[in-house]
Amino acid sequence: MSFWEKIKPAVEKRTLLLIAGCAWSIAGGILLSRGLISLIRLNDHLVLEISGGLFFGALFYIFLFTRISGKHILRINMIRVEHPCFFSFFNFKSYAMMAVMIIGGITLRKLDVINPDFLYSFYLAMGIPLLVSAYRFFYSWYKNKPAR
Repeated sequence: MSFWEKIKPAVEKRTLLLIAGCAWSIAGGILLSRGLISLIRLNDHLVLEISGGLFFGALFYIFLFTRISGKHILRINMIRVEHPCFFSFFNFKSYAMMAVMIIGGITLRKLDVINPDFLYSFYLAMGIPLLVSAYRFFYSWYKNKPAR
């Protein structure tokens, strides 16, 4: 066994589904809470903003996130290594996209170039599909439990 194999933080393949569900839950929870708290604090048209966030969140999930989360679940299930690296719940492209989205969100908020009502409604609209997608990972993890 090589040195790199000894130090690799390996987990069971099925565990990657649980890790992915947790990562997507954390991201979705942060966006949803930040969006809701800020909209409640800043907005006079709260029902309209939340309704818009829910509507666009559902659209994002239906037209984008079902495909993205489905691809990740399939990719994890198709990994040939029995004990892959802990971090392989995402591929490199997904880590890069996540970094761009985090940096972009922080930059837009700090520079104050977008109306806060719109930005926080967008956070809400992105948090919802992330949380629903996290459920799909958790469900796949549960469904793939070993027989006893």
